[in-house]
Amino acid sequence: MSSRKRVVICGGGTIGAAIAYFTSRRGARPILIERHEVAGAASGKSGGFLALDWCRGTPIDQLARRSFEVHAELSFELGNPWGYRRLTTYAGYAAEDDAGRVPGGRPWLSEGVAITSRLGSVDSTALVEPCMFTRGLMRAAEMQGAELRHGTVVDLAHRSSGGVRGVSLAGGEIVEGDAVVIAMGPWSILAARWLPLPAVLGYKGHSMVFETGGSVPAEALFLEYREASGEILTPELFPRADGTTYVCAISSTGPVPVDPADVAPDEGAHARLEALCRNISPALAAAPIKARQACFRPVTEDGLPLIGAVPGIDGAYVATGHSVWGMLNAPATGEAMSELILDGAAHHVDLVPFAPGRLPPLDWQD
Repeated sequence: MSSRKRVVICGGGTIGAAIAYFTSRRGARPILIERHEVAGAASGKSGGFLALDWCRGTPIDQLARRSFEVHAELSFELGNPWGYRRLTTYAGYAAEDDAGRVPGGRPWLSEGVAITSRLGSVDSTALVEPCMFTRGLMRAAEMQGAELRHGTVVDLAHRSSGGVRGVSLAGGEIVEGDAVVIAMGPWSILAARWLPLPAVLGYKGHSMVFETGGSVPAEALFLEYREASGEILTPELFPRADGTTYVCAISSTGPVPVDPADVAPDEGAHARLEALCRNISPALAAAPIKARQACFRPVTEDGLPLIGAVPGIDGAYVATGHSVWGMLNAPATGEAMSELILDGAAHHVDLVPFAPGRLPPLDWQD
């Protein structure tokens, strides 16, 4: 019976935590295995920005709309311990070497920052603090019977029929399960050693968190910023309910370290980002810096997440590759995965566009 189903979830990011929450809410027994810490990678260092309809016209639209709705429901049902708030969202531009006054700015921004349009209202854009959201979902899952284990998954454990019976951890322990879900972000590529999975790559982003108190209102900003060198950056600014403001920019490609704890920023990236922040806002210029961060977002070759059953391996599933929309789409992904695993099909979202079999499996060469 589904009420007794053991679901082993590999990865303690927001996707894994959401799957643990929704499967435990259905009466299953999820066991989440994380080798670093819950929300220790991108799920703890992302912006946490949520948008209702920014994916319209793409295969992700239905997933995003459902997830935006579920975010609001979860904040109400679980008491909003992660600072869910609605925002007005603007677009604008600025230049490092242009200090002139422009019309239509916002009071918390420098006079040289021009606001060009409103991208979203309190009805269509929102925000969560991502680390608190991920850990809050996991705590709620544990209260419903989920188990959190520390360990490194190194292989599948198979039944004689060829289906999964759990996972093997470093050290030889086997954690039994009726289903196994790979939800390790860019580290899901490691599972391609023992599952026919497409490549999941990492795209590095840099961010900073400022202690702005009440000096920045509930206004998100997507900016085009020209540095003195002529290079264009596209910073995003998100004021959180806890009195901090998150700013990200400067992305790069490069090898993902095997251990999430070893992720390091590119040289000079945070200095550029800090200079940008000081230039565009007196509120940021006066604010202490709480954190300088770098993380890898998981991406696939066609830009769509992998959500569904792994072809040819009974009981094996994957949920990763959400790129910049992982925090937005985590609730609907967790809900859909719980339906797929426990009922045999997702009900609220069509998962066909995200089927893992649409892409060729990685040809892993040792």
